[in-house]
Amino acid sequence: CVCSKRVFKKTSGNGQLTLYLGKRDYVDHVDSVDPVEGVLKIDPADLGDRKVWIQLACAFRYGREDLDVIGLSFRKDIWIQHIQLYPDGGHKPTLTEMHDTLLKKAGEQGHAFTFNIPINLPCSVTLQPGPDDKGKACGVDFEVKAYLAKSADDPDEKIDKKDTCRLIIRKIQFAPDNTGSGQKAELCKSFMMSDKPVFLEASLDKEIYYHGDPIPVTIKIKNETNKVVKKIKVAVDQTTDVVLYSADKYTKNVLCEEFGETVEGNATFDKTLPITPLLTNNKEKRGLALDGRLKDEDTNLASTTIIRSGMDKEMLGILVSYKIKVNLMVSGGGDVTVELPLTLMHPKPKGKKSTLFSHHYIHGKFLKGSYDVAKKNIIWCIWCNEMCLCDLRFKKHIIFHKLYIIVSPRCPAFLKRIDFYKVHRSESYPAIQCVVIGRIPQACDGNVMPLTIL
Repeated sequence: CVCSKRVFKKTSGNGQLTLYLGKRDYVDHVDSVDPVEGVLKIDPADLGDRKVWIQLACAFRYGREDLDVIGLSFRKDIWIQHIQLYPDGGHKPTLTEMHDTLLKKAGEQGHAFTFNIPINLPCSVTLQPGPDDKGKACGVDFEVKAYLAKSADDPDEKIDKKDTCRLIIRKIQFAPDNTGSGQKAELCKSFMMSDKPVFLEASLDKEIYYHGDPIPVTIKIKNETNKVVKKIKVAVDQTTDVVLYSADKYTKNVLCEEFGETVEGNATFDKTLPITPLLTNNKEKRGLALDGRLKDEDTNLASTTIIRSGMDKEMLGILVSYKIKVNLMVSGGGDVTVELPLTLMHPKPKGKKSTLFSHHYIHGKFLKGSYDVAKKNIIWCIWCNEMCLCDLRFKKHIIFHKLYIIVSPRCPAFLKRIDFYKVHRSESYPAIQCVVIGRIPQACDGNVMPLTIL
């Protein structure tokens, strides 16, 4: 069912522990952080004198697991909290709707727990591994771990891997609602054999930009010399400051674009040049800071670290910042460069998203549209040929790729269409999510709309 809640589940190797979480992304709201609410299913048989513990740890990994040697681990815990769940250690969280949902999944052996993440901890950051790197990537991560042990953190007690289960979660942060005006930088530079300067001004129209959105950089040039500005180069650099264990600070270029704009002597220039720094253009750069990653799913360049007043920088582990460099290449050998600080973040979601998909790129055209089926009992299924959505029929449509289509379970052709599709589908198309495009009888004949759900 589309409206069902997704549950993340992990079971220990011995089958005695099963960890349930309702989500893996927890938002830092500046003054508070979403609580980690979960349930652990415990089979008390054969526990002996061991207890069942659940822990949440924020740690910084600065080396691969396979490089760990006896007595030395390339992992440092920034913050850790343990809770004894069995025998009952007195942890009695206030049950929420999330707990109720997970307890129904776990059954009678489920034990609810809640962790409150301090606001001074860093957000999840991953350092991009190289092509030959294996194991967990370096960076800051959060891990919920359930295990069997006599004590919570006795360094002399060895915990067998089959007696543990764990799930990685992410602490994320969204851009604030109120943002300031953009930055501006200017420079007036004189050249040898010229008594007049070149004036350069670069500015941004706002303080914060979102990942994937174009960044318009306004450039103003006043060339009072007899030299020619031959080229304009705009670059974006990411600076990663590892403050936890050393003063390791390095900068990597994530975008460099050259614009063939020329400015003759005694002339002016005023233009806005758009740039878009993306991870897709930097996949091979080892050590680039990325937003925390879960398994092999896609992520993006790391968001700018927001430092609150009074925070201990060492607690943040990794600080990420960006800057835009605008460079003028002047004839006769010379250049003019200014730098602008750049803040990249994710936008704050505006409530629940009303559509599962509302934009599609189909056969070279970008289409928009929706149809209100909010009051219908709908599910996801694989289907083909003619579609029946309750009383609304699409008699003309385009079938393409591997289809994941919204249909009504009351459709009389429901099961028949699934079998039809399995027989007639083409394996030559890429396996991506698509929809049926059709004409709505009540609509204008030229109004072709993709079907979506509100």
